[in-house]
Amino acid sequence: MSKDCTIQDVFHRFYSSFESTHSISPAQRKAAYHIMNCKTGAFGVNVSVCEDCGCISVHYNSCRDRCCPMCQEFPKEKWVDARREDILDAPYFHVVFTVPEELNPIIYSNQKFLYATLYHAASDTLSELAADSKYLGTDIGYICILHTWGSTMNFHPHIHAIVLGGGLDVKNHWKDNGKEFFLPIKVISKIFRGKYMAELKLLWENDRLEFHGSAAPYKNYYTFKELLNICYAKEWIPYCKKPFDGAESVIRYLGKYTHRIAISNYRIKGMTESTVTFSAKDYKNQGLWKEITISGEEFIRRFLMHVPPKRFVRIRHYGLLSSRNKKKKITLCRNILGCKKYISKLKDMDAPAIIRLLYNKDICKCSSCGGKIIPLPTEQHFIKPKPHMLC
Repeated sequence: MSKDCTIQDVFHRFYSSFESTHSISPAQRKAAYHIMNCKTGAFGVNVSVCEDCGCISVHYNSCRDRCCPMCQEFPKEKWVDARREDILDAPYFHVVFTVPEELNPIIYSNQKFLYATLYHAASDTLSELAADSKYLGTDIGYICILHTWGSTMNFHPHIHAIVLGGGLDVKNHWKDNGKEFFLPIKVISKIFRGKYMAELKLLWENDRLEFHGSAAPYKNYYTFKELLNICYAKEWIPYCKKPFDGAESVIRYLGKYTHRIAISNYRIKGMTESTVTFSAKDYKNQGLWKEITISGEEFIRRFLMHVPPKRFVRIRHYGLLSSRNKKKKITLCRNILGCKKYISKLKDMDAPAIIRLLYNKDICKCSSCGGKIIPLPTEQHFIKPKPHMLC
């Protein structure tokens, strides 16, 4: 068994056979092409030379695909750093919204519509309940992030919401409940269920839904209605984690969720001619890690399930944290609370300066003698990217 392997290695070995036997969407095909060709020279090569010793450095361009495990760290650091300027010294909570697994086939067949419905139901639930004077009576702010996977890369769509635990009332006064979450979970569950199901039924009534694969039986009205009854009867289980310990912990925590993909390279434990072994949390056994071995084609299938639709926005801001509101209202909240403003460390810095600050590595200096590196003219070293091989 080969132990030092990556997701890119898995795709190189198994993708061609998977592609020949499975139906693949254009978005999935593009993601697979990017992963297989990231940092191989297919997207261009930058060559630099040291002015002092003449040492030549070659850098292969990355694909920058949001599903590529090799391209998430830099965008994540920049995004999280930019959020520093929106953070308040106030309570924050992590709320997770999930749906019954019976809905998974329909959601997978209608990803763009029903992923958006997850955002609508979660955001409307939080804003409506927070505005109710029985709970808080304020306009709050929150960030919603869509994840579609479980630890074993199974299809498990859910929303992670980072919720500001206080807000502004109609008189622009700040209100919060301290470290106690201001909404009862059972009420969240019922409201979220009602809003999600109402939008799902509306899409059905307007013939906006498609039914492929295991969702095909739900084309029948009575089968679909039976599914709705099952989902209404179930207890939908959103949950709220403990409050964050200060603003800096919120900043660090955001990085864990915003740019995560279905599985990272460090979880790949080995690969044979026909199988892939990876680690996953066993939530039925107190969240302990275990190793799972599946066929290479099954690994590709599970990974590609989580490629989002084209141009689908996975990170969305609402309320006080929305782009329209945060410039004025976050400043007002900060003044009321008397808390400091967290300044972006990477703002207006170019890539070499960011790399120097984050990783203590100066890419403008020669690794051999420490001299200054200068890029060679583009026409001497640029390799034209290959076509994306899209249907």
